[in-house]
Amino acid sequence: MRQITSTQNPQVKAWKKLQTRKYRQQSGQFLVEGHHLVEEALKQAGRVEELLLVEGQPVPAGSAGVALTQISPEVMKAIADTETPQGVAAICKMQEEATVLASGQRFLLLDAVQDPGNLGTMIRTADAAGLDGVILGEGCVDPYNPKVLRSAQGSHFHLPLWHQPLPEAMAALARRGVPVFGSALRKAVPFQQIQAQPGFALIMGNEGSGVSDALLDQTQSNLFIPLYGQSESLNVAIAAGILLYHLRG
Repeated sequence: MRQITSTQNPQVKAWKKLQTRKYRQQSGQFLVEGHHLVEEALKQAGRVEELLLVEGQPVPAGSAGVALTQISPEVMKAIADTETPQGVAAICKMQEEATVLASGQRFLLLDAVQDPGNLGTMIRTADAAGLDGVILGEGCVDPYNPKVLRSAQGSHFHLPLWHQPLPEAMAALARRGVPVFGSALRKAVPFQQIQAQPGFALIMGNEGSGVSDALLDQTQSNLFIPLYGQSESLNVAIAAGILLYHLRG
């Protein structure tokens, strides 16, 4: 086990850069913090490259064969995104681009979702609903953003996530006969009119502007959720949960 106590150590500076999207993409790595996320990462073989522990923290289960580095509380605070780090973190490998689109039956497609909390919640909901993957179109926030990781609560390690132009993904699904549903406030039908589907894809859109018209024009049907109170709209992550579970049946 190696030890690093100085925040000026070159390795610490490299870990700190994992808080930026550019360096995550360059390195193919991301950092997760806290006992729960580290435990979930360790359950997927080969995803954790290195464990970082503050002295006194127990070694997590499932870490046999993983490189272990003991760091000082100062180093943990320097590399962490949270105000009060739990004393355990992991350097993880990003997923490779998925091939599940060729065989999976249920997908969530995201069009320019920009809020990290919303993206993480939708990834978590897709995981809970048993979907086969989440496809991120242009304009989406980085799925390895620390706030996305915390909101998803480990679901990054449970289902495939990948970037792909949504028209391309929709065309591939159409060739396989998988219906694609959009979510919209206008020119749409109440979601209750659509029955549960053995296979489907659902597109959710940007928090302010929704799904682009160009994509809505290519769907099999567009759905809206009736509002019975005075609110003008539902949060996109809440709406995704309602629609996914309805279509899932």
